[in-house]
Amino acid sequence: MADALIFHYEVDGENFTSAGQASVQVKKNLRQLGFDPETIRRVSIAMYEGEINMVIHAGGGVADVTVEDGCIRIVLTDHGPGIADIDKAMEEGFSTARDNIRSLGFGAGMGLPNMKRYTDEMQIDSAVGVGTTITMKVNY
Repeated sequence: MADALIFHYEVDGENFTSAGQASVQVKKNLRQLGFDPETIRRVSIAMYEGEINMVIHAGGGVADVTVEDGCIRIVLTDHGPGIADIDKAMEEGFSTARDNIRSLGFGAGMGLPNMKRYTDEMQIDSAVGVGTTITMKVNY
């Protein structure tokens, strides 16, 4: 692949109806590009978890997916409250989601752990009161 392909998505905050649309579109794009099902599955899961986190915690954000030689890079950026304790947030089951979000079946505290589990690299840059940028890579 000579040139990188870049897909840009706006993630609508607090709209659970549209949450996941970007990951569905990425799945379609990767399928059309001929990627293997396992790579598509890993990217889709990481992307979906990130989208849901942006909806639940940050009022939305943007997702940029770059298909490069050897890897698919996902960069999720929001201007939400930031993550106060990244190590704690990475613990399975830890969640700061409100009860009304949990009653919808979200906020189980598996988003960040699943994002790490399904990617080859993940970096979280966050500042309280400023927002969060998560960069993930899936090698192929």
